[in-house]
Amino acid sequence: MFTQIQPPTRLQFLPPPLPPAFLFRRRSNFSRHQRSYLSFRGRRVFNCLNATAYDKNTNPSEESEEFTGSLEEEVRRAYPFHEIEPKWQRYWEDNKTFRTPDELDTSKPKFYVLDMFPYPSGAGLHVGHPLGYTATDILARLKRMQGFNVLHPMGWDAFGLPAEQYAIETGTHPKITTMKNIDRFRSQLKLLGFSYDWDREISTTEPEYYKWTQWIFLQLLKRGLAYQAEVPVNWCPALGTVLANEEVVDGVSERGGHPVIRKPMRQWMLKITAYADRLLEDLDDLDWPESVKEMQRNWIGRSEGAELQFSVVDIDGLERDVEITVYTTRPDTIFGATYLVLAPEHALLSAIVSDAQRKEVEEYKELASRKSDLERTELQKEKTGVFTGCYARNPANGTAVSIWVADYVLGSYGTGAIMAVPAHDTRDHEFALKYNLPICGVVTPDNGSFSYFEKAYAGEGTMINSSSPASGLDINGLSSKDAASTVVKWLEKTGNGMKKVNYKLRDWLFARQRYWGEPIPVIFLDDTGECRPISEAELPLTLPELDDFTPTGTGEPPLTKALSWVKTVDPTSGRSAQRETNTMPQWAGSCWYYLRFMDPRNSEALVDKEKEMYWSPVDVYVGGAEHAVLHLLYARFWHKVLYDVGIVSTKEPFQCVINQGIILGEVQYTALRDSDGNLISADSVDEMGNFSQESVPEDKVIKSGDSFVLKDNPNIRLIARAHKMSKSRGNVINPDDVVSQYGADSLRLYEMFMGPFRDSKTWSTSGIDGVHRFLARVWRLVVGSPSVDGKFKDGTVGLDGEPSLEQLRYLHRCINKVTEEIEGTRFNTGISAMMEFTNAAYKWDKLPRSIIEEFVLLLSPYAPHMAEELWSRLGHSSSLAYEPFPKVNPAYLKESTVVLPVQINGKTRGTIQVEKTCTEEDAFKLASLDSKLSKFLAGKSIKKRIFVPGKILNIILDAQSAKVGQR
Repeated sequence: MFTQIQPPTRLQFLPPPLPPAFLFRRRSNFSRHQRSYLSFRGRRVFNCLNATAYDKNTNPSEESEEFTGSLEEEVRRAYPFHEIEPKWQRYWEDNKTFRTPDELDTSKPKFYVLDMFPYPSGAGLHVGHPLGYTATDILARLKRMQGFNVLHPMGWDAFGLPAEQYAIETGTHPKITTMKNIDRFRSQLKLLGFSYDWDREISTTEPEYYKWTQWIFLQLLKRGLAYQAEVPVNWCPALGTVLANEEVVDGVSERGGHPVIRKPMRQWMLKITAYADRLLEDLDDLDWPESVKEMQRNWIGRSEGAELQFSVVDIDGLERDVEITVYTTRPDTIFGATYLVLAPEHALLSAIVSDAQRKEVEEYKELASRKSDLERTELQKEKTGVFTGCYARNPANGTAVSIWVADYVLGSYGTGAIMAVPAHDTRDHEFALKYNLPICGVVTPDNGSFSYFEKAYAGEGTMINSSSPASGLDINGLSSKDAASTVVKWLEKTGNGMKKVNYKLRDWLFARQRYWGEPIPVIFLDDTGECRPISEAELPLTLPELDDFTPTGTGEPPLTKALSWVKTVDPTSGRSAQRETNTMPQWAGSCWYYLRFMDPRNSEALVDKEKEMYWSPVDVYVGGAEHAVLHLLYARFWHKVLYDVGIVSTKEPFQCVINQGIILGEVQYTALRDSDGNLISADSVDEMGNFSQESVPEDKVIKSGDSFVLKDNPNIRLIARAHKMSKSRGNVINPDDVVSQYGADSLRLYEMFMGPFRDSKTWSTSGIDGVHRFLARVWRLVVGSPSVDGKFKDGTVGLDGEPSLEQLRYLHRCINKVTEEIEGTRFNTGISAMMEFTNAAYKWDKLPRSIIEEFVLLLSPYAPHMAEELWSRLGHSSSLAYEPFPKVNPAYLKESTVVLPVQINGKTRGTIQVEKTCTEEDAFKLASLDSKLSKFLAGKSIKKRIFVPGKILNIILDAQSAKVGQR
């Protein structure tokens, strides 16, 4: 048997006629958005009209009657999102639909999905922010429906410099602006329908929260992991605070562009270096992007080498009672060390510099203090330095080598001093050539000779020029690896050095000269200066109210102005004391917030042990790659300390980290003009010299191949570029505006449909029309078309009948694809699968209820408002949030049909689709009914048929009838 496929019946899905005034305007007179509306609302009607029916010359009376409704109203008529979305947001909030109860059935699997802690700025969200939030929400909704206990919380990283600077500029207390910003962020997130458990909301500025941040600091202090040191820091006089390296760009503060200098200050430090090896080793077991893991490995920068002692000698060759310790990863090249370099901030520099060179060295130190570490180590920059007027003796050969100060060496790495081997290090080679210093090659490549004066050879090879009878060290002829081992043994035997493992990672600078931050819970005794922690029972140590929180200008923190708060008494001894007036950095509160979400209202402990053991670790953590080596590294450090303390049960906080791509602003088109004001093509600017730029509206641009050109002059190629969204560029898109015009579900769907989740994408307001039309099609498929006034009836279209095999196959292919793509965070292709299903459903004569209900559940993680409304209209009285997510039946994924080639006299003339079990007779009947094949068979007699099941049908015509047919 075979089934004749009936042509699709579409009349029941056609929209009603549009108002006459709407119909008879020129289509070109509509805006882009109105044309989009017409394309999904009136495509069938327009296609049925004669082109002249709405020409204004034909119907001048109708042309004068303009449509008076707003564009927003017209888009809303696609489906009533403006009614649906507030309705279901109220329902979720009133019923606490997404609340994760404190008491859980722990026999069920858990899923902890988390967004990186947002900082609530006054600007609010732009459309780039919801990208990651939408992804985590889709995952959370899927897992709830799959029977998981889901933890999906939200909170605020609200201490820090931006709020304080705004407060200083406006005279408003940072607490007031912070709360206002939080309220705005919260309302925007709720507008998008994210399924957060708002009962677990936390803010780092709440004393109930930072009580435990202070508690963690005390645990660090007990274990010797928090200490004070005089260290060189990035000091910004204008901001009145120390800045982290990442907050300094080209020698000025990232915020405000103020000059930054390097100066030594007493600071609190956290000994993250004590955990360097564990931080490095445990990366291997994490499901993180390899690029992020590699960034952390490079940041930690573990290297094996040696520390060597160089004795300082004066200009006459007399030894002074001073030794300089250098660190090198290439001890094999010790005979090639022809000078030493100290960092400008090296502790011994002032002690060894000669009187003749002192002024020049001090001036150089001042210049270096104005540069960031990034500037100083930039490989492309010209190397600079100053001779100290002093020398040191190379322990391997006794040669006196000059000592220089240069800013390409950092005091924070190694010992702050290097032995320079210009023949085998590129930076040292550039420096040596500039200042005419000796270059001595000691490693020769195994594959030939090398000119050490032209460039440095940094590879390994065979040792040369590396022997000294006086020192007893001879490594000539050894390989680099064997030579390094021999040198280390010699250093340790002679007392000139030792094997050393070093790290680029520096201890964490943990103090800020700011008001808006967590107070550090220690006091200093007035009579001795001894530092003592406050009792854990006294926590939280709350931030005092200050009217004047401006910088002091002296380097002292603003908290020194709170005199009554600063002056205190040591409760143990009764002696007078002063509180620490530095505050913690913004990073502090964000290091452990994921733990507090597990148990946010616990006043007795940081987190309940059983809850922590159930929820840890975070299963999926989504955020920007810019946090790869700061927040993520600091959080891992604190977590490992808490693991050692016994507070947490896992070695790592985040099992899986996903970095979403960024959303760039809409493409901006720029035309170029030469000095005479003539337009020039962008691909010829190099030849044209001076030129000016001007912005070109999108409607004047067309695409030509891979380029964009002027519509009126295709010879003029334009610059087309998308930039990161920023207020300064004026390309920020407010999600509130998009939601108002298209609805939250459309915004969510569009952000997921733009492209692969991890890739950067360009925003296009016109692009959202497509997903909005898709949602409108889904709505009309289930609810039906609106009446003439644009209103939709209650309930749904008639849904009846048992699903056919074809319908079940379409559904289960969709279930399979959507489930796989959500779990693989390939959200865009999941949407494509639902679009394909919808296209197929529009061709069916009947819509079985069981099929539609399953599809609505599939749609719900992406477009939860619409799905809830459709679910309700399908007769369900409660939310679908915990309904079982559809499961695929593999039986329906198997293809039961094949495309069968049909030959006439051995020549392929077409194909037919048949069941795999199709018989020869059924295949021939289908071929006879096929419009393309039937013309070759009409009036012909058949000699025989050759049929290979599932492979081919070959019809051999009688030779005589074939000839007649040909005539």
